[in-house]
Amino acid sequence: MSSKKKSRLSIVILARGFVYVGRVTTDDAWCTIADAKNVRRWGTAAGLGELAMKGPLSATIFDDAGIVRAPLSAVIALIDCEEKAWNPRS
Repeated sequence: MSSKKKSRLSIVILARGFVYVGRVTTDDAWCTIADAKNVRRWGTAAGLGELAMKGPLSATIFDDAGIVRAPLSAVIALIDCEEKAWNPRS
């Protein structure tokens, strides 16, 4: 039986260097990223942690990716994002 976890805004680092940001849910086998954006350029001075905490910066470049599904075995790390930095209206 699969147990799905609540969606969170997160940066997902996948095998082979792929980096996405979006609404992440996981179950026993899959990581699903809704409203995914591929992070083409971080645009930070202090790496992905800075991007997660401060939200997109002026030099950050994304490419829309829709819904991305990756096997959990391909997930290297999940970094929770600061919601207010990414959605200033929330």
